[in-house]
Parts: sequence; C-alpha cells; structure tokens
Amino acid sequence: LQTGGDRHKFVADRLYHKLLPPREMASVSASQLSLFERGGLGAAGGIVTTFFTHPFDVVRVQMQVGKFSGTIDATTTIARRGGLHELYAGISAAWLRQITYGSGRLGIYSYLLDFDRRLRASRADSSSPSFVLKLMMGITSGSVGAAMGTPAELALVRMGADSNIADPAQRRNYQHSLDCIVRVAREEGVAALWRGATPTILRAAALSGTLLSITSEAKAAISQRTGFAPTSTLNMFFSALVASFAANCVANPFDVVKSRIQQASDPLLYTSMMDCARKSIAEEGFAVLWRGFTPAFVKLAPYSIISLTLLEKFTALYTGGGAGAL
Repeated sequence: LQTGGDRHKFVADRLYHKLLPPREMASVSASQLSLFERGGLGAAGGIVTTFFTHPFDVVRVQMQVGKFSGTIDATTTIARRGGLHELYAGISAAWLRQITYGSGRLGIYSYLLDFDRRLRASRADSSSPSFVLKLMMGITSGSVGAAMGTPAELALVRMGADSNIADPAQRRNYQHSLDCIVRVAREEGVAALWRGATPTILRAAALSGTLLSITSEAKAAISQRTGFAPTSTLNMFFSALVASFAANCVANPFDVVKSRIQQASDPLLYTSMMDCARKSIAEEGFAVLWRGFTPAFVKLAPYSIISLTLLEKFTALYTGGGAGAL
C-alpha cells in the first residue's frame, strides 16, 4: 500500500516525465524538428556568420558592377573611400537575407533530408539518399529560399554598391535594409523588389544544390575514411571547403548577371538575364561572368564552413544531441 507521501511522489514523477521528458526521450522526438525550427536554426547560424564574411560580399558586389584591377585594388579603394564602415555597408540587409533566404534554404534542405531518413527508417531501409536526390533537395530549398529572399538580396546589392556610384548626387543613401525595401517599393513599384528574381533563383538553385549535396556527401566520406565524427569541426571544415569551391564555379555567372540587373538604375537597360549576359560578354569578354570569383570564394568558403558548422552545433544544442542538420 502507498502512503500519502508515496502517492504524491508517484504523481509528481508522472507529471515530471510527461512535461519534461528525459534526455533519451527528447533525443528521439528531436529528430522530428519542425520546418520552422530548422529554419530558425539555419537563420541563427547565418546571422552570426555575417559578422565575419560581410566585407567580402561588399567587395564582390562592387567588383561585379564596377571596374577594378583586382580584389586587392577593390578592397583598398573601398576602404580608402569610407573606411571599415564602408566594408560593412548593407549588413542589415545581410541579416534580413539570412532571416528569409538563409532560413528557407537551410531549413528546407535539413527538413527534407530528415524526412527522407524517417521515411526510409519506417520501411526498415538503412540506406542513405543518393547524391542526385540530395542535389534535388538542395536545388528545391535554394529556389524557394531565394524566392523568399529576393527583396533582401536586392537591398544587399544596392546598399553594398551604392558608394561605387561616382556622382554623389546619384547615390541612393539608404539608411538600412527596411528603408531600402520601402523606398524601392514606393519609388519603383512593389514588383521592383523582385527585379532580378530569375537569376537570383537560378543562382541559389545552382549554389545550394551543389554546396549542400556535396557537403552532405563529403562529410560522410571523410568520416568513413578518417574516423572524424560527421559533425566535427575538422570534418565540416574540409567538406564545406571542397563544396564551396565547386558551388562558386557553378554559381558565379548567375551572380554577376543578378548583381548587374539589380544595381541597374534604368530598368530597361537589360530586357532579360540572357540580354544582360550577352551585353556583358560583348563589352568585357567571356571572363566577365567569373568577375569577383576570388572575393566570392573567399567569402563563400568561410561562410559555408562557419554557418554549416554552427547549424550542426545549434541543432545538437537545441535537441540535446538528438538530431543532425545535414
């Protein structure tokens, strides 16, 4: 027979386990994180990363829309023009971009990957998704994320390139990302916020598909050959580095076209992304499509390494080690 104290202890224990599951139970349920939760974790990792990588974005954009002799010339010219502050121009747009594009890209990919794993587990299938399937997941997540984040991407390009306009009277002088978006919508129409959406989505599809699928494949291969844990810092460093180089090679032409369309003051300057590419190649040669490759890679590599590593660490921290992201 239970005494009154025993009964109270029994009820308290049942309530404790019902409201606060033990670590093992939390780990099991953590593998079913919602799309919103995974998107939030992806955005958090991306926002932290921008503090380290945003200056490379500013240099990349200004090289793509302006004329410099190289990466060092672009960096020193920008720094002389406005100091360290100029290299962080448009960082509020970069944060907004992570909340929209970053959360969609990483959140959807992580969610689709986990959904596939759970589906296979329900069929007692221990195999991993193929590289092609991961590639398609990356293309899907990148495309959806880019469609969500195009206004923030436009703000990032305009704010990052504004100081490159020679005539100060022609500069837009946006105060922050929301000011840019509101002014563009008011002065040029709401549709202008999605100017360059096609190359933006194509770039994101190429970049995300290549980057995320190769990272997922590489970290599994590295783990098998070296014994490094799949989410260890060393493993994430090498897998994201290789994936970043491949992704940059594929995505840079779309990036150049996107930046030029979004920065153009005359919306009729380019009738389409193909028209922009054709005119750019005719005036500056085929290599123009890879202009800004160095700062883009120098930015993408640490960005990918830091953001994807943080995504794994944040996911593990949030779930008590019960779920991975990639």
